[in-house]
Amino acid sequence: MPAAKSSRYETRDRSSTRYALTVPEGGPAGKVALVPLPGGSGHANLDDKGCARALCGNSLIRFIPLFDAAGFATALVDAPADQQGADGLGGFRTAAAHAQDLGQVITDLRARTQAPVWIVGTSRGAISAVNAASRLTDPAAPDGVVVTSALMAGQPGARIPWVTQSVFDLPLEAIRAPLLVVGHAADTCVRSPPNLMQRITARTNGAREQAVTVTGGPGSATVGPALEACEGRSPHGYFEQDAEVAAGIGRFVRGGAY
Repeated sequence: MPAAKSSRYETRDRSSTRYALTVPEGGPAGKVALVPLPGGSGHANLDDKGCARALCGNSLIRFIPLFDAAGFATALVDAPADQQGADGLGGFRTAAAHAQDLGQVITDLRARTQAPVWIVGTSRGAISAVNAASRLTDPAAPDGVVVTSALMAGQPGARIPWVTQSVFDLPLEAIRAPLLVVGHAADTCVRSPPNLMQRITARTNGAREQAVTVTGGPGSATVGPALEACEGRSPHGYFEQDAEVAAGIGRFVRGGAY
C-alpha cells in the first residue's frame, strides 16, 4: 500500500484541518480521488504520518487499503482542530462551515491529484457528505457522492439536540452529482433503517443514481451478543464484507453499476 502523506492547513476561525493523502503508484491521472468521511465522532486522530489512531474499526477506514489497491487516491479527513472534543464533529456535521471546510479539502485534493474528487460518507459521516454535496459549488463541489449506512432517522427527545440530525435535515434536492446510496438488509441500527434509502434518491437530482441493499455477511448474531448495532463490526459496518462493498463503490465511481 502506498504511504500516506499528512497535510494540515488553515480553515476558518483560526482552526485547521488535517487529511491523510495516499496516491496509487503511477499517480491518479485518469483515475479518481476519494474523500472518506468516517462516522462516530469523525475524529480519526491522525498522527504526523497520516495514520488513524482512532475509529480504526470504521468501515471506510478499513476500506482505504482496498481503494488504494484499486487505483484510487484517498484523502482521509480528520475532524478540524476546533471539533476534537468528546463529541467530535457532533452537531457541526450539518453546519455550513463544515461544508466549507470540506470544500477546501476537495479543492486542494483536486489541484494536487488532477483527478475528479468523490466524497464518501458512512453512518454519521453520511450527514457530512450530504452537507458538502448539497451546499458546495464549483470548484469546491465534489464530482460525485457515496453514502453508506446513512443516518436517516433521528432520535426524538434525545438529551443532546444534534443526535436528532439525519441526512433529511439537509437540502437533498440540491444534489445533482452522481449519487450512490448503500445500506445493509440486516442493519438493525435504529438510525439507519435500510428501507428508507429510496427516500434519499426520491429527493436528490443526481445525474446518475443507484440505491443498493447489501445482503449476507456474518450478521450481528455471529459476532457476539454485546455488539453495538451501529458500530463497524456489524452489518451497519459491512463486517467481513469489505472487499465486496469497496469493489461495488469502485464500479459505481468509475461509471458503472454497483
